[in-house]
Amino acid sequence: MYKLQLCLRYLRTRWIALASIISVMLGVATMVVVNSVMAGFATEMRERIHGILADIVVETHTLDGDPDAAARMQEIQEVAGNYVEAMTATVEVYGMISFKYRGQVITRPVTLIGIDPETKGAVSPLVTNLTSFTSGRRMGLALEDDVGIGCRVAGVLAGSPADAGGIHAGDRITGCNGTAIQDTKELASQLKNTVDRKTIDLDINRDGQPLALKLPVPLPSWNLTADAREHRRAIVELERRRLEWNQPQTVVPAGGTRPTPQLTPHPTPPDLNTPPTSQPSPLTPPPSFETIPPPSRDLAAPDVPDIDPSDPLRSRVYLGAGLIEFPIEDKKTGEIRIERMVLAGEDVRITTVSAGRPPEPRHFTATVVDVFKSGMSEYDSNLVFCNIEELQQTRGMVDPITGDRAVTSIQVKLKNFEDAETVVKRLRAAFPAHIYSVRTWQQKQGPLLAAVELETGILNILLFLIIAVAGFGILAIFYMIVVEKTRDIGILKALGASRRGIMSIFLGYGLALGVVGSGVGVLLGLVFVHYINQIENGITWLLGRKVFDETIYYFPEIPTAVNPLTVGWIALGAIGIAILASILPARRAAKLHPVQALRYE
Repeated sequence: MYKLQLCLRYLRTRWIALASIISVMLGVATMVVVNSVMAGFATEMRERIHGILADIVVETHTLDGDPDAAARMQEIQEVAGNYVEAMTATVEVYGMISFKYRGQVITRPVTLIGIDPETKGAVSPLVTNLTSFTSGRRMGLALEDDVGIGCRVAGVLAGSPADAGGIHAGDRITGCNGTAIQDTKELASQLKNTVDRKTIDLDINRDGQPLALKLPVPLPSWNLTADAREHRRAIVELERRRLEWNQPQTVVPAGGTRPTPQLTPHPTPPDLNTPPTSQPSPLTPPPSFETIPPPSRDLAAPDVPDIDPSDPLRSRVYLGAGLIEFPIEDKKTGEIRIERMVLAGEDVRITTVSAGRPPEPRHFTATVVDVFKSGMSEYDSNLVFCNIEELQQTRGMVDPITGDRAVTSIQVKLKNFEDAETVVKRLRAAFPAHIYSVRTWQQKQGPLLAAVELETGILNILLFLIIAVAGFGILAIFYMIVVEKTRDIGILKALGASRRGIMSIFLGYGLALGVVGSGVGVLLGLVFVHYINQIENGITWLLGRKVFDETIYYFPEIPTAVNPLTVGWIALGAIGIAILASILPARRAAKLHPVQALRYE
């Protein structure tokens, strides 16, 4: 009983013990915060990588591809049909993309991937990475931030999923999929996380009345949204007016007679800064007329049948956001905004190589249907998704006799990813290794994932040294206490205290310091992790500069993921260090002879 009383007394009255508690607390809190943030980064990155790739990828070593994709998919079904949920065929090849921006031609190297949107969406969450979906446009919503909580519905397109779901203009969206939202930015983040869901659960406030509505998640397609169609129609109209103005005038030959003057006056030059006189859609923002792509049709040709000018070309693409976006600072407000050089509905020029030997350059013009933003800069600044039929036709990957279409890879989604190792072994046995490569998405991105794990391990080692330093502090403090309390130790031994009893006093004291420091450190670390984005906003306001810049890290907020097992190991490790640091002083105190200790005093 005296052991516990002495431990508690030392813990309450020895102010020097507070230094040990604080050092352990700060070390534990730092490790909890760093591990949670690193786990959040790793989880977000893995999800975004997995969002591009399916569970298993079967690839050919050559860019010519496999000439019979249907037969290969049938073989996969026969070998591992019980494990397979969905499959899609793709064509992946390198290329170049060119577009006009403010009078200059921008050219970027890209990886061109031919896909079928519906089957690609079945193996990976494609639609949640499209900006038209996260902004609500693909569902027929026009959203804007409001003064109150949530975001306001500025308009609803007639016949759209939002209209069919019962959303009205003027409604305020306050929650998405069970999570409260404050503005359009948070709503976009929640929509992006709508993975493996068939419907979107929205909490609506309509004239003070709360409502719960469900919207179906739209399937990815090559169709333009309503605002993209309006923007394309405006561009085509401006191009028509430019061609009309640039038509050659009648030239009078030398010695000839001047023709009879025409009653129709010379057309006035069009003002390219003024949009054509047409009723704009309530969902369409004023289009930018700074970028006018080359005409996709010969608008001056005679006898052209009536067509909708908003119809896209046969070749259609999803462009990575990093290819066409860059941050720019507003000189007046100092705020950073994103400038987009190409908008949905405009045309771009794509260059790639043909299949076969020798490869020859191939060019085609495609309409930008949507902008792809996965959050991984390696993908967003490199990938361009194209409709696979046009890419195969352009590269000469269609057999003119049989009509078979070649593909370079087949992506497979499994019913349970835990069966991936078994499926990979079966597919590797069925497909020759000198022709095909069979890998999981983790193996395909192994170096990147390994780099993150290595970085996390090194950080843990470095941060654990903080707790080790706290342990040396406990060791020094306990030695001081033993020297200071030599007389008291002698009295306790003279009264009958055993060596084990004296040793247990100091070990218990070390255990108490470790438990209190670890407990407070874990609590402090969890609170910091929970409010880390609010803390970041406060630091940003205090310093006057953005601490966590979304344009650099590609995350709208600092991601965190608390692993209870990791937190437990950190706390137990800190307690263990505190106990180990108290062993040597405890042994010294236990070895003191009562007579010598009293004589010393």
